[in-house]
Amino acid sequence: MRIIVPMAGIGSRLRPHTLTIPKPLTVIAGKSIVQRLVENIATVVEQPIEEIAFVIGPVAKGFPTNTADELLKIAESLGAKGSVYTQEEAMGTAHAIYCAKDSLSGPCIVAYADTLFKADFTLDVNADGAIWVKQVEDPSAFGVVKVQNGVITDFIEKPKEFVSDLAIIGIYYFKDGNKLLQEIQYLIDNDLRENGEYQITNVLESLKQQGAKFIPGKVDAWMDCGKKDPTVDTNKQILRFEQEDGNSLVASDVVLENSNIIEPCYIGKNVILKNATVGPYVSLGENSVIENSTIVNSLIQTNVNISNAELDNSMIGNHAKYNGKFTSISIGDYTEIT
Repeated sequence: MRIIVPMAGIGSRLRPHTLTIPKPLTVIAGKSIVQRLVENIATVVEQPIEEIAFVIGPVAKGFPTNTADELLKIAESLGAKGSVYTQEEAMGTAHAIYCAKDSLSGPCIVAYADTLFKADFTLDVNADGAIWVKQVEDPSAFGVVKVQNGVITDFIEKPKEFVSDLAIIGIYYFKDGNKLLQEIQYLIDNDLRENGEYQITNVLESLKQQGAKFIPGKVDAWMDCGKKDPTVDTNKQILRFEQEDGNSLVASDVVLENSNIIEPCYIGKNVILKNATVGPYVSLGENSVIENSTIVNSLIQTNVNISNAELDNSMIGNHAKYNGKFTSISIGDYTEIT
C-alpha cells in the first residue's frame, strides 16, 4: 500500500503560524498534523505501508528548505520509503496527485493534509475504491456523495439543493494507482479543467462511468485544521481521544512548583510550571516555562515563555514570549509580547 499526501498549499488561513512552517507540519499534542494523518490511515488499512509520497510547494512560496527532511523522517517512523515531490504551481487537486506520478502504482491512499479524522472502519481492499465521508449539517459547502446499496452512485460538488449530507473529507482509496494516473493524464493531455484547475472529482466520475465501484468509508470524527479556532478545537478532540484510549501525554520530567496539571494535556519534556494551572485540553511543547498563569483549551508550541496570563482558546508558536492579560490570542513563532 502506498499513501500519497498532497500538501502544497501555503495554509494562509492559519497565519501567522504558517509563516514559518507549512500547515501540515504544525504540531498538535506532540505530533505534526501530517504524521497523525498517515498514522491514522495506517491503522485503518491494517497492512504494511510500502511508500509515503508527499507533494509540497516550492521554497519560494514559503516551504522551508528542511521540509523534505522532516517528511522523510515521518515515513521512516512507519517503516515506509519516503518520497517528496514539488508542485511548482497550484493547478488543482488532480494535478497535485499527478506530481507524484512516479509513486502511483498498485493500491494507494490519497489523503489531503487539511484535516484529521478518527474512524472505526476497516478498508475493503477488494473494492475498486473508497471515499471517506462524514455526515454534516450543512452539505452546501462540501463535495458530497449519494449512496445506494452500499455503493457510491453520484458525486456532487457543493450542492445548492439538498441531495445528500455525506461530505467528502479528502481521503480516497484506489485499488489501482496506475489507472488513477491514466485518468489524470487524460485530463491534462486534453486540458480538461474545471474553474481553471484539474479536479479529482472529474477523475472519480470518469472511473465510475467506466464501471469502477466506490464504497463510502465513514468516519466518527472529522477535525479541521484550517484556522486558529478549529485547530485549537482539534487539539481538544485529540487530547480527549488519547485520554479515552488510556494514554497520558505528560512528560515524566515536568517540574511543578506550586502548580497543577488538569488532564487531558500534552506536556513536553523539560517544561517548568511555576504558580500555574495548566489544563484541561492544553498542548504545551518542550523547553517551555509557564509562570503565574492559568491556561486552558490552548495549543502552545516549543521553547515558549508565558507569564501573568489567563489563556483560553489560544494558539502560540515556537520560541514566543508572552506576558499580558489578553485571554484568547494567536501569535506566531519568535513573537514577543511583554
